[in-house]
Amino acid sequence: MEVSVKWSGKEYKIELDAEAKVHDLKRRLAEETNVLPKKQKLLNLKHAGKMAGDDVTIAELNLKPNFKVMMMGTPEAAIQALEAEAKAAPEIADDFDVGVDEPVDLKDRGENIAKLEKRVAMKEVKVLNPPRPGKKLLVLDIDYTLFDHRSPAERPEQLMRPYLHEFLAASYAMYDIIIWSATDMKWVEVKMGELNVLSNPNYKITCMLDHGSMITVNSEKYGLFDCKPLAFIWMKFPEFYNEKNTIMFDDLRRNFVMNPQNGLQIRPYRNAHMARETDRELADLTEYLLEIGSLDDLSGLRHKRWERYMQSRRR
Repeated sequence: MEVSVKWSGKEYKIELDAEAKVHDLKRRLAEETNVLPKKQKLLNLKHAGKMAGDDVTIAELNLKPNFKVMMMGTPEAAIQALEAEAKAAPEIADDFDVGVDEPVDLKDRGENIAKLEKRVAMKEVKVLNPPRPGKKLLVLDIDYTLFDHRSPAERPEQLMRPYLHEFLAASYAMYDIIIWSATDMKWVEVKMGELNVLSNPNYKITCMLDHGSMITVNSEKYGLFDCKPLAFIWMKFPEFYNEKNTIMFDDLRRNFVMNPQNGLQIRPYRNAHMARETDRELADLTEYLLEIGSLDDLSGLRHKRWERYMQSRRR
C-alpha cells in the first residue's frame, strides 16, 4: 500500500506492505529525507486515540484514501553542520556582571539610541502568532536559559531544561512569549523545532529574534559588547509591549544592560546529565511570573530578589 507523507514542502509516496510497521515507514522516510527515525515526528499518525507507536502495523492505522501524514524533523546533515558551527563559535565569556545596583548610563546615550533606531528600521521581524491585547511579555534567552547547548547528548530533549513545557504553558496564560537568542536564526529555529517549542498545542510563540536584532554598546568599564535592547521589541509592537509589562530572562546580565529594570538573571543550566534531576529554576520562576502577572507595572520590581519576594508572599 502507498503512504503519502508531507515534509518540508514536499510530498513523499512510500510503498509498504500492509503488515509493515510504523518503524518500517520511518526507516524508508529516513532513506528519502535523511531525517533519522528517532528525529521524526509523524504528527497526525494516530492509533487508538494517541500517537502511533513504532510497532503498530500500517494496516492497523486504517488510513483513509488521500490521507497525508505530516512529518517534522531536521535532516542529520543539517543538524551536524549546525552543531559543528555552534561548537566552533567562541563561547560567550561571562567575565563581567552588571548588577541592578550598579550605575548604568547606556540606555539614553545618543549613539545607542541611533543604533537602536537604525536596527528597528532595517530588521524585519517574522510574527509567528499575533500579540494578544492585554497580555504581558516574557522574553527568553535560549542557551543556558532553556537549553544546555554544550553538553553531549543523543537527542536534543536530553539537554532541555526541566519543566520547560510546563513553564511555557503556564506563563502563556498571562504572557506573550518571545524567544531572543544571541545566535543565528537558523540555529534558533533548529533548537526550538527539535524541542517542540514551536508546535506545542499548549502555548504559542509570538516571534523569535536572533543576533541581528542586538546592538553593540561601549561601556567605559567593560568596553564593547553586544546586548538585547528591549526597546527594539517595544518599537516593533508599540500597541502591546512597553517597559511596564515586560520581563526578560537571560543567564547573562549584559544582555539586558539597556533595560536592567526588566531583566532577571536566571541561573545557567549546564551539565544537563547531572543537573536535570535537581534543577527546579523554571518551576520556581513559573510561580513568580504568575504572582506578578496581575500587577499593572513590573518595572518597579527588583527581579534580582525574586526568591525573597516569593518568600515574603508565602508568609
